[in-house]
Amino acid sequence: MDKIKDTRSFMRITHRYLGYFLAGIMAVYAVSGVLLVYRDTDFLKKEKKYEKTIGKNLSEKELGKELKIKNFEVDKTDGSVLKFKQGTYDAATGEAKYAKKELPFVLDKMTKLHKSQSKDTLSPLNTFFGVALFFFVISSFWMFNPKTKAFKRGMVFTVAGLVAALILLFI
Repeated sequence: MDKIKDTRSFMRITHRYLGYFLAGIMAVYAVSGVLLVYRDTDFLKKEKKYEKTIGKNLSEKELGKELKIKNFEVDKTDGSVLKFKQGTYDAATGEAKYAKKELPFVLDKMTKLHKSQSKDTLSPLNTFFGVALFFFVISSFWMFNPKTKAFKRGMVFTVAGLVAALILLFI
């Protein structure tokens, strides 16, 4: 194993091996991040049909929540049958027939990992990953000697990246 002599060698060595360790999860986050940008489109999604019996006489709001359809809206009511963009719901029997466009299984799992909340079982992984990414940011400043041209040029790029991020944040 590499010898840690000072802060610089600690940062460089830890940055290196943590980077190798997290390479797989970084790839997952990169792919799922790109997919999440296009979540409002049908990019890579396939239509999946559902037929299930749910509660009877549900309100429009309850029905949308039960079927997990965002921006749910009933277009027409024909007797006890409610018709909506994705399908139908018979309020008398509780039978719902509808279709949803979904990502393939693996891609769906990846995006759910990316969007997890504190109540999810994988939230500690997401927290660790976020802290590790922040460590990468900080430790990158120990990769080069501050007196070198590469470090000084890196600082210019750092400031430019920070300014670009702030501009994008406040647009």
